Amino acid sequence: MRDIALAAGVSIGTVSRALKNQRGLSDETRRQVREIAHRLGYDHDRLRRRQARRLVFLIHRHHDERPAHPFYAEVLQGAEQVCRERGLVLALLSAGPADPLRDWLRMHEPDLLVAAGHFEPELVALLRRLELPLALVDDRQGDCRAVHADDADGGRQATRHLLALGRRRIAFLGGPPAHHSIRERERGHRRALFEAGLPADPALGVSAPAGLDTRRGAEAAMRELLRLRERPDAVFAYNDAAAIAAMRVCLAAGLRVPQDIAFVGFDDIADAAAAPVPLTTVRVDKTELGRLGVELALDSAQAPRLPQHIVLPVQLVCRASTDPETGATSGSSDAAAQSPLPPPTPRSARTR
Repeated sequence: MRDIALAAGVSIGTVSRALKNQRGLSDETRRQVREIAHRLGYDHDRLRRRQARRLVFLIHRHHDERPAHPFYAEVLQGAEQVCRERGLVLALLSAGPADPLRDWLRMHEPDLLVAAGHFEPELVALLRRLELPLALVDDRQGDCRAVHADDADGGRQATRHLLALGRRRIAFLGGPPAHHSIRERERGHRRALFEAGLPADPALGVSAPAGLDTRRGAEAAMRELLRLRERPDAVFAYNDAAAIAAMRVCLAAGLRVPQDIAFVGFDDIADAAAAPVPLTTVRVDKTELGRLGVELALDSAQAPRLPQHIVLPVQLVCRASTDPETGATSGSSDAAAQSPLPPPTPRSARTR
């Protein structure tokens, strides 16, 4: 560090703050110190092996709206559990591309970062430039360490369930196409149609209009589907909040659920079982997502043991929105009540 300070013309304390990404320095000084450290062969990984104390849990502003909150609130609970067990101080930040995220993070001086939900590639690139252990939750970008649900398999299970009930005009109601999870859910949906020998009707694939929140976007997309000459007999929505909003549009139009049109959501938030017609959905272990996100970040701060990329299994939960007999026979409108989610034995693979 003395050699770096001499070469950069700064104090040893400045070198220390620059390498630890602490506040109190200009971007130019920080960049200059890091470049000289790299040129002189400084082993920055030695800093990472010190005991981590502070973790910042990031959530994108577009996930901070009411319909998305139940999902990420449970993810955060899982993260908090690990932080308590490991003696970490957790700070929650909600940020978007227009926010001074770099400045906010310097105020917290984190040792670890966990980003939950979809972030723009530019924001992920900014986080990576901080050279702190980083894990993505419910997303996947490049070679970042990441954990998410098996969204493609969930989409396949949802659509196969509808096909098994005799539905043939199955619409996919999608959301922001940039989100990895949503793209994977649609991919699983299309795969199930292909395996059943059914062509994917382009008219049955709709997305919520940009600029609207989850509820209003799903309502607009559902109205578009109802204007078709031959309307769908089932809808697989990219998440539960969208499915419930679309269901309300159909009920208001005088359609019966599921007799006229069936619905399947994704995530199994608490509102799914309490929907106007209890919602069939794909259950995600949200708490485990949060736990594994923190474990991945901790792991990359040490000698890595965990895989680069972890995929959690999902489970179809059948309720009355696809089969009226389901709610009546379960007693709690939840056919999965006696079939709990299997223990988290994540299927993992190295990122290519």
